[in-house]
Amino acid sequence: MGKTSKDKRDIYYRMAKEEGWRARSAFKLIHLDENFNIFEGVTRAVDLCAAPGSWSQVLSKKLYESRDKDKDDVKIIAVDLQAMAPLPGVTQLQGDITKLSTAQAIVEHFGNDQRAQLVICDGAPDVTGLHDIDEYIQSQLLLAALNITTHVLTIGGTFIAKIFRGHDTTLLYSQLRIFFEKVSIAKPASSRNSSIEAFVVCQQYKPPEGYIPQMINPMEDDVMKIAGETESEVNRSIIPFIVCGDLRGYDSDMSYSLNLNPEKEYEYRDVVQKPLAPAYSEVLERMKTTSLKHDSIKVESDKKKD
Repeated sequence: MGKTSKDKRDIYYRMAKEEGWRARSAFKLIHLDENFNIFEGVTRAVDLCAAPGSWSQVLSKKLYESRDKDKDDVKIIAVDLQAMAPLPGVTQLQGDITKLSTAQAIVEHFGNDQRAQLVICDGAPDVTGLHDIDEYIQSQLLLAALNITTHVLTIGGTFIAKIFRGHDTTLLYSQLRIFFEKVSIAKPASSRNSSIEAFVVCQQYKPPEGYIPQMINPMEDDVMKIAGETESEVNRSIIPFIVCGDLRGYDSDMSYSLNLNPEKEYEYRDVVQKPLAPAYSEVLERMKTTSLKHDSIKVESDKKKD
């Protein structure tokens, strides 16, 4: 019963395992493509903060299947600090997206005369549950992704990244409008309604005339002060909010029967790709040698003695 409880609760988690995706987040990118057609004409793409690789899987499937005769033209680069299990047709770079060396490595892979046509980033920090802190850290991660994107994205390209919607995100929107002609905020159907996450879909990359890409550390620079000095109209622009996916489809916050198809019996499937070095592995090892029950009994006995 324990193994199937999450499958009952989360339809996209179950479907990801059935269809061979490494994570349910693959459906978020698929739903974004259904609304914005982001893969049309794309042969060079970069996946930032790629691990465990579900978005890279979508890139590989979409880009290679759309170019049956010219598959040699397709180049996909996945970047992450963590090691990631290999994927067919995807080149992995283990690096920091805030480092200039990482941007240079991406450019070298494409060739000095070429840049990426699509840059995506589904990265997010380990949430604390304190929304103000989580929103701030996520915004800094998005700015770091934008920094490296200005180095590797071609004119007219598309940039997609996760954001946490909050009362201070207007500054992010206005900064993105400086570099892209069209910026939309999208909420895929596979993204839970209870989650504050959404995705910025930035199209038609067109940096200001004379702009020179730089690696700015958003955790140190006073971005608010810099933006306030511009007195630009884009700081007061309003970005449209778009719901992605068919609203008649599955609801990511609902629970569904395991047997959606009456003609096929439900079969539990393990995750497609388990983490190579999960952060919780150390805790699991400690639990093997530590008895929480024994410790709690000892604490209770000590209290009685007092």
